[in-house]
Amino acid sequence: MEENISISNLNDFIFCPRSIYFQNLYKKYDKHLYHNKVQTSGKNAHKSIDSKNYSSKKSILQGIDVYSEELGLIGKIDLFDQESKTLIERKNKIKRIYDGYYLQLYAQYYCLIEMGFEVNNLKFYSISDNKSYPVKIPEINEKNYLKHIIHKMRTFDLTNKDFKQNRNKCEKCIYRELCDYYDE
Repeated sequence: MEENISISNLNDFIFCPRSIYFQNLYKKYDKHLYHNKVQTSGKNAHKSIDSKNYSSKKSILQGIDVYSEELGLIGKIDLFDQESKTLIERKNKIKRIYDGYYLQLYAQYYCLIEMGFEVNNLKFYSISDNKSYPVKIPEINEKNYLKHIIHKMRTFDLTNKDFKQNRNKCEKCIYRELCDYYDE
């Protein structure tokens, strides 16, 4: 049986597949040693969700564990409003919605559906500027893309010499000093 993939790793994989390796290496260390300002503020923005203090309204599910046997995914959602049937992925500041963000939201959606929830609306919420970005319910193309990325994650080989780095992403990567693909 294959190991489940963490939903949050979908975004990391899209950013750079190698970053997941370094993330796992540093998992046991204090994040203050290697997180940059952007990651620290993002982590702080999720504190109310992680502690389930965002809302006292009983119809708002906060930070619940989700799972999809079909996709082999596990993770947590930020918010699910059971009244409006809206799944909300919160980000500290959204300047642009990246593919990895969509993959995370779609994965959460499919997990909730498989767990028996009815989800009619999806959206991203940018905390620092209080903006919402509605997202269409994924269709077969989006699900196939998600499955494709999951397959790529399962078959990724860290030693593959054909790996192509993205210089722009490398410049923003907190693990760049450790990575043998990064050169200043």
